[in-house]
Amino acid sequence: VQLQASGGGLVQAGGSLRLSCAVSGFTLDRPAIGWFREAPGKEREAVACLSTNNDIWYYPDFVKGRFTISSDKSKNSVYLQMDNLRPEDTAVYYCAADLGHSSSYYLCHSRPSEWGHGTLVTVSS
Repeated sequence: VQLQASGGGLVQAGGSLRLSCAVSGFTLDRPAIGWFREAPGKEREAVACLSTNNDIWYYPDFVKGRFTISSDKSKNSVYLQMDNLRPEDTAVYYCAADLGHSSSYYLCHSRPSEWGHGTLVTVSS
């Protein structure tokens, strides 16, 4: 199982970035998959989760209306569109999945079983 995140970079506040996560070793037809982030000195937190079997998503309040998670099953990839970025969104972003659960809500409130390497997002003020 592999999850390969990419797309991070430096952006000004108010700007946008799109992260991509290419997965291998499983298909996006059952497990929950999502994006988490870890800022310096802070605990890792979920920012968006998706149930791949029914496309039900979950977002915490602090990203609602700004972040959008989506998937392309033909490419076995998941994306995170981040708009109206803020300096406090600066963090290393990780793609993660739980092969034993399909609930997006559960994934965002638990510790996933599978993690990819992170991609750094830096938002300047």
